[in-house]
Amino acid sequence: MPVASLTLVLPAYNEQERLGPALDELFDFLRHRPTNTPDASARMPSEIRVLIVDDGSTDRTADLAKCRWEAAGPIDGVTVEVMPVPHGGKGAAVRAGMLAADTDLLIFADADMATPPDQLPKLVHALSSAEVALGSRIQPDGSDMRASQPLYRRMLGRGFHFLASIWVVGAVQDTQCGFKGFTRACAHDVFDRQQVQSIVFDVEIIYLCRRRGYRLAIVPIEWQDRRGSRMRTGPGLALRVAWDLFRIPLIHRRVRQMRATGSG
Repeated sequence: MPVASLTLVLPAYNEQERLGPALDELFDFLRHRPTNTPDASARMPSEIRVLIVDDGSTDRTADLAKCRWEAAGPIDGVTVEVMPVPHGGKGAAVRAGMLAADTDLLIFADADMATPPDQLPKLVHALSSAEVALGSRIQPDGSDMRASQPLYRRMLGRGFHFLASIWVVGAVQDTQCGFKGFTRACAHDVFDRQQVQSIVFDVEIIYLCRRRGYRLAIVPIEWQDRRGSRMRTGPGLALRVAWDLFRIPLIHRRVRQMRATGSG
């Protein structure tokens, strides 16, 4: 069975300092990606679209992306597009990219390649038997790749997970990993319903996937803590996060699980 086509959505906001090396790493992997290997877990699609969603950047993010692609030269089966959108935050940028994609599989990843591109085949393989593949920084032996984060980030993350698991997502341990894959039908269904634009959008998407009855695969992946995050913690962000977590089940209370025919 041939491997499906894929769109890789990269949300980017003022990423000119980190985007260049990340794209070089991505393009190098795509140039040498395995497409016909008998090992299905390592196989990549022959057709790949890289969609960089420029989230209203005020720096040279868009120009840098185009220059890096031109410098990389043609890569068989790969196209790259920069999609400008008004600044609305990561959740809004991911939503715009996922709804604009029309390939068989859709994956979104952080633009800094905190998850290396050689982890892409893991999600692609998982999507051969599931509609949703959630990258997880928690490894099969229980170790957590987020241990490299500063202590305050880890403590905030634990508090967030405690609230999210009780009220919204259940047993999913790493909701905030910025590396998630979907079949096209699933992506268009859940992202069309997305309403949360803050950093909690990942939780909303997982909630919608579970609510709709999609098959979820948890995929342990490699990850590095790339410095340079512009997220600033404080009372305002804490209140926004708490409010969004609280309202997710309420705003989607009328969403129903799909029938066996796939309609709903």
